[in-house]
Amino acid sequence: MSDDSTTTIRATFKTREAADLAIEHLVQSHGISRSDIFVQPVASENSAGSAPSGGDVLRDGDVRTDAPLEGEIEVSADIASQKIAAVQRSFGDLDAIRVSGR
Repeated sequence: MSDDSTTTIRATFKTREAADLAIEHLVQSHGISRSDIFVQPVASENSAGSAPSGGDVLRDGDVRTDAPLEGEIEVSADIASQKIAAVQRSFGDLDAIRVSGR
């Protein structure tokens, strides 16, 4: 009999770009449906992360001042127990600040 239990895994990222990459890894590498993945700011304020990335950085290297860099981004999903280790490795490869499972 196989173990079909799931665990909610959460990972925190400094940038929206890293969070977006984590979502793509969950979908493409681990077969998680996009509708089962949730993204939210860690703090109460809307945020694009705590560090500039992607569109927040201008071509000359300057940083936009209107980007809501108010805190970190959390990505969470319910993961089948047999995929937890692989998902944790993926999050680590993408520089997750924290990874937890419940």
